[in-house]
Amino acid sequence: MILFVLASASPARFATLQAAGLDPDVVVSGVDESAVEAADAATLVARLAFAKASAVARTRPDALVLGCDSLLELDGSTVGKPASAEDAVAQWKAMRGRTAVLYTGHVLAYGDRTLTEVVGTTVHFADPDDTEIAAYIGTGEPLAVAGSFTVDGLGGWFVDAVDGDHHNVVGVSLPVLRRMVRELGLSLADLGWPRR
Repeated sequence: MILFVLASASPARFATLQAAGLDPDVVVSGVDESAVEAADAATLVARLAFAKASAVARTRPDALVLGCDSLLELDGSTVGKPASAEDAVAQWKAMRGRTAVLYTGHVLAYGDRTLTEVVGTTVHFADPDDTEIAAYIGTGEPLAVAGSFTVDGLGGWFVDAVDGDHHNVVGVSLPVLRRMVRELGLSLADLGWPRR
C-alpha cells in the first residue's frame, strides 16, 4: 500500500475522501497563499495546489501527495475566503441570485511525477434576504471557505443548483482524482481503498 497524504487543512476535503473510502494522512503545507498570483481563478488554483503538493512532497518523498485549492470566480473576479464577516456579507450580496464558477486545482505528486488538473463547476445561487445572509454569516461557517459558502453544510440552503461535479464544489473531485491516480499507473486499491 502507498502512503496517501492530503496537503490541505480543509476538513471538507478530508471528510469527502474518508466518506469515499480513503484514509489520508493530513499534512498542512504552510504555503503563503498571498505570495502566489495569477490572472484568473483557474490558473491561481492550479498554482496554489502545486505549491501545496510540492511543499509536502519534499518532506514525504515516498508518498502520493494531493494538493488542492478552490476559488470562486464571479464576473471575472476571483473570490477567495472572506477576510471578515463584513466581507462575507458583501460577497453574498454580490452572489445572491447569480451564477458563478467554483474552480478546484488538483495536483498529485508521486516520486518524480506531478500531475495537475483544474475542474470548474457552475454554481447557481439562491436569493437569500439580508436576514438570512446575516444569520448564515453569524454561524461562522462561511468565514473559512472560498466564496463564503458551502454546498454540503449550512450554505446548502442557498445553492439552487450545481452544473458539474458536486464534490468539486466541496473541494476535491473524486472522478478527477481517480483518473489522475490511474494516470500515474496506480489504483485506488494501492491507496487502501476501500477502507475497512
